[in-house]
Amino acid sequence: MSPRTVYRHVTHTICHAPEGGITYEAFCVTAGCGAESGAHDEQEAAQDWALRHTGRTGHDLFRRVFTDHAQVTRAE
Repeated sequence: MSPRTVYRHVTHTICHAPEGGITYEAFCVTAGCGAESGAHDEQEAAQDWALRHTGRTGHDLFRRVFTDHAQVTRAE
């Protein structure tokens, strides 16, 4: 008797998991700078950091990162 494999395709959904929260970060992308805000629970904190950084340095281009947690559940 030869072994057989049976595949079962199951539909899943993925969505934001509120209990995981969201973190906000800003990174200065001016050549040679490398400054970053660090992770914050509030978007305003990361934005305020970028505004202060611009005021101190004149750097005006940032990469913003929003991180959340996602949960996958079976759709059945």
